[in-house]
Amino acid sequence: MKGDKNVDIQALKDIANKLRIDSIVATNASKSGHPTSCASMAEIMSVLFFHTMRYKISAPKDPSADRFILSKGHAAPILYAAWAEAGLFPVEELKNLRKLDSDLEGHPTPRLNFVDVGTGSLGQGLAVAAGMAYVGKYFDQAPYRVFCLIGDGEAAEGSVWESLHFASHYKLDNLVVIFDVNRLGQSEPTSLQHKLDVYDARMKAFGLHSLVVDGHDVSELVKAFDEAASVQGKPTAIVAKTFKGRGFPGIEDQDNWHGKALGAEGDKIIKHLQSQIKSSTISLKPAAPLAEAPRVHLGDVTLSAPPAYSRGDQVATRLAYGTALKKIADTNMRVIALDGDTKNSTFSDKLRNAYPERYIECFIAEQNLVGVATGAACRDRAIVFASTFAAFFTRTFDQIRMGAISQSNINLVGSHCGVSIGEDGPSQMGLEDLALFRAVPSATVFYPSDAVSTERAVELAANTRGICYIRTSRPNTNILYANDEVFKVGSAKIVRQSPKDKVLLIGAGVTLHEALLAADKLKAEGIEARVMDPFTIKPLDEAAVQQHAKAVGGRVVVVEDHYQAGGLGEAVLSALALQRASLVRHVCVRALPRSGPPQALLDTFGISAAHVTRAAHALLEA
Repeated sequence: MKGDKNVDIQALKDIANKLRIDSIVATNASKSGHPTSCASMAEIMSVLFFHTMRYKISAPKDPSADRFILSKGHAAPILYAAWAEAGLFPVEELKNLRKLDSDLEGHPTPRLNFVDVGTGSLGQGLAVAAGMAYVGKYFDQAPYRVFCLIGDGEAAEGSVWESLHFASHYKLDNLVVIFDVNRLGQSEPTSLQHKLDVYDARMKAFGLHSLVVDGHDVSELVKAFDEAASVQGKPTAIVAKTFKGRGFPGIEDQDNWHGKALGAEGDKIIKHLQSQIKSSTISLKPAAPLAEAPRVHLGDVTLSAPPAYSRGDQVATRLAYGTALKKIADTNMRVIALDGDTKNSTFSDKLRNAYPERYIECFIAEQNLVGVATGAACRDRAIVFASTFAAFFTRTFDQIRMGAISQSNINLVGSHCGVSIGEDGPSQMGLEDLALFRAVPSATVFYPSDAVSTERAVELAANTRGICYIRTSRPNTNILYANDEVFKVGSAKIVRQSPKDKVLLIGAGVTLHEALLAADKLKAEGIEARVMDPFTIKPLDEAAVQQHAKAVGGRVVVVEDHYQAGGLGEAVLSALALQRASLVRHVCVRALPRSGPPQALLDTFGISAAHVTRAAHALLEA
């Protein structure tokens, strides 16, 4: 079909109405959903899936195929209908929409073999699409294209504009952004309604090739998508004027129909739509991809050289992260790094300096940073590490949460955690990040305490499925481990012990070093203390915590450079909740911090060695 000058316009019109009917049937069967939101984009979907996009029905996620991201995920029924009408599965299955035992969920998720990422938390699809397009243009160097459909309501999200800037800056001419401007939001009209000239001006101002079209005119859409394929050096925006509930008499362009099945009205509307259809069967089929994308291997990632530190060295874990990132990039050309203009602080610039073509600068737009990372990792095209200050990942929690729903494999690295960063003050201190990532179901949370364990954390993260978070620190800290020490996910290390230990001290990052200092002070007083490095906070080595707590009579002090809620302390408390005769002191940051020298802040806010020592005494005296 693609490239055929004699486009079957009537067939595309018929398919659009079939997609409308399918959406009504599906939402009526589930008694819920968004049929009016589907109706506004029916012609767009018809032209995309049956004229413009190149893909394989036999392999929906083929790396060579075009990609489609439905950012307005509530219109899922029409996405499902398009794949069903294309022949991927029986149209009859659409009646299983939203059923507990069906993967045709209310919003798309990758439980379906034709969905790359979960969508529905609005404003995020374009960042993912931009990540896919960047990989396609600069890494795969393959001709596949990326299409992202955005609702006009979600265009109020600032993350959309972060992504438009990114796409324009990197000249992603393989990306087409479609705005479904149907005028109506969930509860009232959108702020711009049908001011197409404003959308057009904004797209042009952001550096996109902008085309304003009648979104219900198949001929205009065909022409616009064909033109987009010839545009070079910039992405294309297709601003489509549409109407919510298009083709639904009495409902089209009316308020109060958002998110409602049509019920009894649906039967009459289906009959009306059927009367518009001229052909009984669909003969249009998608064209095959133009060329094969390169094969890539993402497994068995290793450091190019083992850690090479000496006892007595002092190295910040954030610096060791950069060293390790460059080392794994040496051994796998699909290791890439992204950062938000903090590369000389996170030390992701070590990869950039060695392999500039494998570094993506996302500038100070962290929501887009995480979204682009998610897109870059889709279809297993790259091993992605994205870094910024730990504090700034908190503004990306929704993207991280959706990354988990998307079954994404991305590695996020947060530096400058805790009060130990010093004089920069509380706005820069990551004190909530462990709680954030521990709450994410697919997350593995690394908290290395020296340069050796940091390098191994990077290596392990590169080989671990799901979302990985590595928490790194700003201060230089002592080397604790031999260069050949073996680390495993979920396996803690005991860095000091004796048969006479009376208390277990657990710390991570800078606080492990404070725990060791506290153990020295206690030893000078004749009290032996065992010291544990958890290495991963999630999964926590609960068996080790329980075993070593029991060995010291159940007395445990946990110290962390984090607020009380959700961090290492609460992970340890959970591990010991059902253990008899356990008593835990949680030493953490309990007040809003302020600027000051790092060591002074550790002491002022209660997590220095002196406070750990006092907590141990309190347990021993209890």
